[in-house]
Amino acid sequence: MIVPGGMRTVGAIARRPGLWWTALRQARRLTPTGWWRRPPFLPVPAKDYLAFRSVTQYGEIGRSPSPEDVVDYLAWCQEWDTTLRR
Repeated sequence: MIVPGGMRTVGAIARRPGLWWTALRQARRLTPTGWWRRPPFLPVPAKDYLAFRSVTQYGEIGRSPSPEDVVDYLAWCQEWDTTLRR
């Protein structure tokens, strides 16, 4: 399963080294346990979670986030993690 615009999103994150650790941390947090045991055998978030995020952000199921939205989300996660550590 390749997300539309996935390479553009990777490129947008690659241009922001300050978000690399946050992106890896979020990927780890969102990857279901035992992902290798179930199709599509890739470490991708659960479909239910992606549908929920799509509806809460865009108001419809199935819309893929833009690279800018992913970068904004990662920046927010980074700020939130910093806030929690204080």
